[in-house]
Amino acid sequence: MSLDPISESAERGSISLATRRDPISGRLSGIPWWLVAIIFIAIWAGYTIYTRENFRDAFEFILIGISITISTTLYAYAIAIVIGLVAGLGRVSRNVFLRNISRLYVELIRGVPILVLIFYIALVAVPDSLHLFNALGRWLTSIGLGFLGDPISRLDNQAISLNFRAIIALSVTYGAFLAEIFRAGIQSIGRGQMEAARSLGMSYGQAMRHVILPQAIRNVLPALGNDFVAMVKDSSLVSVLAVRDITQVARLYAGRTFRFREAYTTLAVLYLLMTLVLSFFVQLLERRLHGSSRK
Repeated sequence: MSLDPISESAERGSISLATRRDPISGRLSGIPWWLVAIIFIAIWAGYTIYTRENFRDAFEFILIGISITISTTLYAYAIAIVIGLVAGLGRVSRNVFLRNISRLYVELIRGVPILVLIFYIALVAVPDSLHLFNALGRWLTSIGLGFLGDPISRLDNQAISLNFRAIIALSVTYGAFLAEIFRAGIQSIGRGQMEAARSLGMSYGQAMRHVILPQAIRNVLPALGNDFVAMVKDSSLVSVLAVRDITQVARLYAGRTFRFREAYTTLAVLYLLMTLVLSFFVQLLERRLHGSSRK
């Protein structure tokens, strides 16, 4: 990601000084060679896929899973934002119960590896939750609310797809990380903002909704973008549940054809391209926000 303002200005100053002393070396030092290398790798990979039949077959086969990867990431991140915002508000709440419940959720999730959480939520938490819903449905039916209880009591664990379980697992996992981002964003707003809003007659909820949250969300947008990029990469973990994303499809192709080089080179290039494009937009958003804050 982009450098902080002090480091960035220092780097520009050093590059400017080097340019005055030696124009050629100064210009060369200012070129983002890492980006040139990545572009070269992308061009080489694209040329290889286009010209070599084995790579082209692998690319066409693996590309089938791209829709699952994108949809899983989008749905999971949308749910994670809601969970993270609620948990983040709980982390700064004055209510002792809400604050401790939110802290417990964040610490539990962040203390367990993502892969373990995916297995646990998909294969343990979801079935156990369905059993609770079934019991709730039977109780509602017993008190005469069969129109509500019957559908709930008939919920079947087998009817819950692995893709849906993967989305729930990713959203619950990333909700804890986003909660800390929202908490930091809210606490970055000076207390005077809340006091000023309360002095105008707003309630705590109104002040948080109309004054604090809009500023906090604006401050944490780059961090939210970075976590979205991270989720795109971590979505590859759902392949352990046999969800047919690009990682799982690449594994199936490699196992069927034994062309491991073609399968996993193509897979790595696809993830690289997705994360590069998303990182570019995050940096663009970061520069725009940084530029507008100076005006």
